[in-house]
Amino acid sequence: MYLLSKRLMDIFISVVLLFVLSPVLFFICLLIYSVDGRPAFFKQKRVGKDGRPFTILKLRTMRQHTAKKNVTYQTDIDEPWDMGVPDIFIFKSTRQKEVTNLGYFLRKYSLDEIPQLVNVLKGDMSLIGPRPEIPAIADYYNSHQRKRLIVRPGITGYAQVNGRSNMTHGEKIDYDLYYVENCSMLLDAKILFLTIIQVFRAKGAV
Repeated sequence: MYLLSKRLMDIFISVVLLFVLSPVLFFICLLIYSVDGRPAFFKQKRVGKDGRPFTILKLRTMRQHTAKKNVTYQTDIDEPWDMGVPDIFIFKSTRQKEVTNLGYFLRKYSLDEIPQLVNVLKGDMSLIGPRPEIPAIADYYNSHQRKRLIVRPGITGYAQVNGRSNMTHGEKIDYDLYYVENCSMLLDAKILFLTIIQVFRAKGAV
């Protein structure tokens, strides 16, 4: 019953938000065109429910030539990854310096995530759930970490409202697995409410 209610709620809220935010989305696309040309949207492979890959949509926040490259990340961790992603790992993109001034603003207030409402409508994602991982990291998941893939990934989740980008991989897994084991409409509503607060505070978003 919960899963059906959650899916119906995802569809309803996504349709309403896409309709309400369509003028904002159109205006932001025009700004991106004027700042750095086309395309306005950024597409990237992510890992979804049960490990199935899908293409996530975002508004482009990096410079045109950089956005076309595959994502890379840096780590100072000497610990081997053959037993899973190290708990102390913190994702740091090597392309952070390529974010435009407009892109920084979009990321700060999570406006670059608006196109993911289309992913929700398609069923690739949910409004609430663990954030979808990039394959380059998810490929190293151990059996414990892979449990976060039991549910659909979300635009926002329990980990995000407890720290967003300012946490280690181990902390993120703990929050995500708490959600997987305790997900309910009440918890979803709590996360949605806390997300709104986080967005307005723009804390830990970039």
